Amino acid sequence: MRTINRLIIHCTATPRGRHVSVTEIDRWHKARGFDSIGYHYVIYLDGSVHEGRPIERLGAHCRGYNATSIGIAYVGGLDTDGSTPADTRTDAQKTALRSLISILRERFPGVTVHGHREFAAKACPCFDVRSEYSV
Repeated sequence: MRTINRLIIHCTATPRGRHVSVTEIDRWHKARGFDSIGYHYVIYLDGSVHEGRPIERLGAHCRGYNATSIGIAYVGGLDTDGSTPADTRTDAQKTALRSLISILRERFPGVTVHGHREFAAKACPCFDVRSEYSV
């Protein structure tokens, strides 16, 4: 198993309320040259958690940190106009993300939780991960 020391939170950069599936994200990522979806987990609007890339495999979600991190994306991240960054997480997504982080912290003691924007010049995931999930 890989050494995991970070959980990196992303958004799919899709408009508020638009459903996006793991299959669709997989197509997007393959079109960008990845061999499969880059995220390890995707949280749908209804709060259901879906596996993307197996966690045993390196991610393709955060340049320079893929080898030692797990990538988690929630569906959303843009306001209804499709271009303005916004925290569009549903209550169900917030609950699911908190639960998934808790499970992964138990499995990988000492992991830290970060937003993609800490490592790239992006708004992603469109909320302050460090303040919300630092403990």
